[in-house]
Amino acid sequence: MSLSKYHQKRDFKQTREPKGKVEKSVNELIFVVQKHAASHLHYDFRLEMDGVLKSWAVPKGPSMDPEVKRLAMMVEDHPYSYKDFEGTIPEGNYGAGNVIVWDNGTYTSDEKTASDEKQLLSDLAKGRLSFVLKGKKLKGEFSLVKLHGKQENAWLLIKKNDKYASTEDILEKNKSVISKRSLEQLIEKSEKLASKTEEKTEEKTEEKTVEKKAVKKKSNPKVEIAEFIKPMLASVREEPFDDDEWIFENKYDGYRTIAVINGQQVDLFSRNKLSFNSNFKPIAEELKQIDHTVVLDGEVVVENDSGKADFQLLQNYMKTGIGNLKYYVFDLLNLDGNLITELSLLERKELLKILFNKYPFSNVFYSEHTIGDGIKQFEQAIKNKTEGIIAKRADSTYAINRRSTNWLKIKTANEEEAIIIGITEPKNSRKYFGALLLGQYEGKKLKYIGKCGTGFTEAILKELYTKLKPHFIEKSPLDEKIPLRDPIQWVKPKVVCQVKFSEWTQDQHLRHPVYLGIRIDKKAENVNYNKNGDSNLIEMGELNKHKTENDYDLKIGKTTLHLTNQNKIYFPKDKITKGDIVQYYNEVSSLILPYLKDRPESMNRFPNGIDSPSFYQKDVDVDKIPKWLKTKKIFSESNNANIDYLICNNKETLIYMANLGCIEMNPWNSTIKHIQNPDWLVIDLDPAKDDFKQVVQTALVVKEVLDELETECLCKTSGASGLHIYIPLGAQYDYDSIKILGELIAKEVQSRLPDITTVDRSIKKRNNKLYIDFLQNRRGQTLAAPYSVRPKPGATVSTPLEWSEVNEKLHPSQFTIKNVLKRFEKKGDLWKPVLLKGANIKKIIHKLENSQNS
Repeated sequence: MSLSKYHQKRDFKQTREPKGKVEKSVNELIFVVQKHAASHLHYDFRLEMDGVLKSWAVPKGPSMDPEVKRLAMMVEDHPYSYKDFEGTIPEGNYGAGNVIVWDNGTYTSDEKTASDEKQLLSDLAKGRLSFVLKGKKLKGEFSLVKLHGKQENAWLLIKKNDKYASTEDILEKNKSVISKRSLEQLIEKSEKLASKTEEKTEEKTEEKTVEKKAVKKKSNPKVEIAEFIKPMLASVREEPFDDDEWIFENKYDGYRTIAVINGQQVDLFSRNKLSFNSNFKPIAEELKQIDHTVVLDGEVVVENDSGKADFQLLQNYMKTGIGNLKYYVFDLLNLDGNLITELSLLERKELLKILFNKYPFSNVFYSEHTIGDGIKQFEQAIKNKTEGIIAKRADSTYAINRRSTNWLKIKTANEEEAIIIGITEPKNSRKYFGALLLGQYEGKKLKYIGKCGTGFTEAILKELYTKLKPHFIEKSPLDEKIPLRDPIQWVKPKVVCQVKFSEWTQDQHLRHPVYLGIRIDKKAENVNYNKNGDSNLIEMGELNKHKTENDYDLKIGKTTLHLTNQNKIYFPKDKITKGDIVQYYNEVSSLILPYLKDRPESMNRFPNGIDSPSFYQKDVDVDKIPKWLKTKKIFSESNNANIDYLICNNKETLIYMANLGCIEMNPWNSTIKHIQNPDWLVIDLDPAKDDFKQVVQTALVVKEVLDELETECLCKTSGASGLHIYIPLGAQYDYDSIKILGELIAKEVQSRLPDITTVDRSIKKRNNKLYIDFLQNRRGQTLAAPYSVRPKPGATVSTPLEWSEVNEKLHPSQFTIKNVLKRFEKKGDLWKPVLLKGANIKKIIHKLENSQNS
């Protein structure tokens, strides 16, 4: 049955492709990659499974670079005998073009399992395949990861970081592994053959064209309707920077526009869901070419004759319809009815580019970007006199309705949104009004920021006066008195405008503001005072608007969470609430989740805050928890039974746990994939008295010992009174082996600091010495994850450190939920190396034993 689609699409009287049947390799499973010059050149990636070749079309071909993720579209199963097919598929047939076997070999699951095939089929059904290729060109570990689409069967083909990983272009090895000829040589040969049978081919092509048209008329499967998504917003940064983990785009001077496309229905919206359909009708008409259900994010601009976006020209276009209207699209949020905001930015942009390549747009454009060189792009923006650049973290997800520091706007000139709160009387020959009085909100209070008397034509003066007149009020909307002698007509704070200016003055007013136009897409209550460009640096977005609500529903992706008792005080001295903890985990989720993924969670729940009793929960009742939560049945030695552990692999589960009262996150040291083999070894430095200098001193000796052993280690604050030092191991060894290593390291460190440290577990026998705890390296033991809050005064956070920070100035109390987000944004994820392959403990133990015996 799995080959029925394959057979339906082919006329075997015309094509030499094998008809084929279900059959299997005798020993190892095989894979094949065929280079296929059809209507578009692509590579067909095929894995033997269940008697057929499971197949993906990879437009850009495989890569050996772990940083490069290739889109792979799953297609129909092919017969096993297709593995050797090379040749020409005649015109008029499905997949017409030329094919060579670019690579082949055998492959296995990367799991140690009794049946590779069974494991692979199970992984295929789950949408994530990990395997090891043993090909002539492709070697080592790869993954195929399904994107959340249902209609397009979109996956990503990813090379894992192993000894075969390389940045060299593997596609330059372009010859067949069977015939040793290139695709170009095959095409040349097929063209000579084709010229002899040209008339026959034309007849077949005509027949097939009729067939294709008939097929095209068939209705598509039902796709979930796409809906408006409130856009992600950028924070402000003053200086440009270079960083290979960031991309840089042009900052467009126009209106942010979300396009929602459902069939022939195209809706354009402002960021606040005002309709732009009539304003930007030509763009809506052009987008009707798209035959997918999609949501696009971009900016509509009007460009002048030199190709520069001009906000005033856009204002004129809104009135007259005259101007060079363009839509620059920089993000794709929904594809074929499936939300893809949890994909990384570069993955979304790759899908967007592939989508746009299908259509001959004239006024709709894919927004190009550069990687790493922000300073150069900013200098180019200054040279071109454009508004500036946008910096975006390449691996960031799309934060719906949230301002995030994963996107940063860096302006070449000073511009602000301002609320019109009054007008002055006109002087001399000017009509209607003299100047605009401008304001912004600082919290809930309206603040005066200056007056603007330039940038107006007579037509603008008349139009603006007419717009403001219905909002005239008698009393000032300000609490403060402003130092103006001019007669003032006050205006209800409803209308928002855009101004440019030279600088902020010392009394916090705009110097030399120039009127640019009205912002119909902005609400006055969202215009906030932002003199230093950082007042919006960290916002909690969707959670923010519910901050004062005790119970509410929060939607994350397709999951709706019911959050309760958000105003309950968890940290009495600091007045930190349960809602604050939920907000923190919402913001830090992308950082903490890699260190929770696939790990059993031991939940420490504080239903009434840190001053009341807590309780541990390992076993969850699968009949009572939401069905979307992932659990795993694992043997618990303390319970002496198999119990259902919660597995936290996504933001929904993280927020769910925080809502249960889990102030801290306590994962196992091993994952469910290698439950007996931890990913790291832990040295936990636990002081007996409040002397953190001793902790620092001991940590530096641990580093000294591991440097001598040529072994990498990472350090983080425990968030309580100590430090945690981790050694990456890559799940290569079992708990018993690493516990031996932990003990050897602890004893070596203790021997160098005998006066202040001990390895004695008994508190009575420690004599107020710092305890070097190596017993955390046992199955089922847990420690607070990096980026986890701790149930300690101040809501401290277990924070990864650079070794240069481990000095006498260090103390865990420095890092709390109130300040760490800015640090994490600046430093990035310092804990990443802990998940790499790691140390060779056999060599380390041998070195340690030799040194201790000498």
